[in-house]
Amino acid sequence: MKGRRVLITGGLGFIGSNLARRLVDLGAQVTLVDSLIPEYGGNLFNIAGIEDRVRGNISDVRDEHSMKYLVQGQDILFNLAGQTSHMDSMHDPFTDLEINAKAQLFILEACRRHNPGIKIVFASTRQVYGRPQYLPVDEEHPLRPVDINGVNKLAGEWYHLLYHDVYGLRTTVLRLTNTIGPRMRVKDARQTFLGIWIRLVVEGKPFEVWGGEQLRDFTYVDDAVEALLLAAAHEDADGRVFNVGGEGAISLKALADLLVAVNGGGAYVVREFPADRKRIDIGDFYADDRRLRAALGWAPRVPLAEALARTLAFYREHLPHYV
Repeated sequence: MKGRRVLITGGLGFIGSNLARRLVDLGAQVTLVDSLIPEYGGNLFNIAGIEDRVRGNISDVRDEHSMKYLVQGQDILFNLAGQTSHMDSMHDPFTDLEINAKAQLFILEACRRHNPGIKIVFASTRQVYGRPQYLPVDEEHPLRPVDINGVNKLAGEWYHLLYHDVYGLRTTVLRLTNTIGPRMRVKDARQTFLGIWIRLVVEGKPFEVWGGEQLRDFTYVDDAVEALLLAAAHEDADGRVFNVGGEGAISLKALADLLVAVNGGGAYVVREFPADRKRIDIGDFYADDRRLRAALGWAPRVPLAEALARTLAFYREHLPHYV
């Protein structure tokens, strides 16, 4: 990545800012694009300490004129901007459509017309699978999203793959599972339920576990960043889809117990799923990521307990910047 010109949409968000930190350490020339719309996770504190090593552009990916300018001259685009809240997508489906589907066409058309040699890595989600028919879920699993967010993210995926197949753009799709770590959104559950858990534990308050028996897998953000970098660097990733998983599955109740243990204290209560969320819950999910491991040599390096410990330590020091 040394000397490469890199554009990150959603660059002031959770994953984007952690990726930016890694890229500047590798010697890349990094430009961050973010709308800083409060609901979507961008936070200027996420680049504290590297402000003078990156370029920032406050733009919305829904602005096709901005994207035409921004993609020019870039070697790599990490396309991470998106609306991530499943409930928000159900309450406001048209905004989700604009960001997760229509804006993706703006970005791809800008690349096709103004920078056809760029490499694009698109951050998708396990939500495109819907309720698993078998576990672990591999990339051949049927795609049947249970919410608007999943449908629009799937459209975004297919646009990227279509532009590879028809126009020769070098695109790769990574389907991320529950990514956790420093700089994640913790003031609400728009990004992940674990953010609220982390915040309340740090504040010394009890948190709620809904259901508790559901199985999930988790990826520490540094491991997700490594997957993004490998996808950008390897030509044999072009035109392909990869799951990004974690070290294994854990029930939500066991996760809550582990969080309390790692924190050295805390409390939680088990509740029934709220009815509106139960309708779009996918049940048990954990990914089969053997394709990624075999093709790109990726493997998660940070165990879940260590991931939680690092995340807790970050928010004990910096929580006021995130609430």
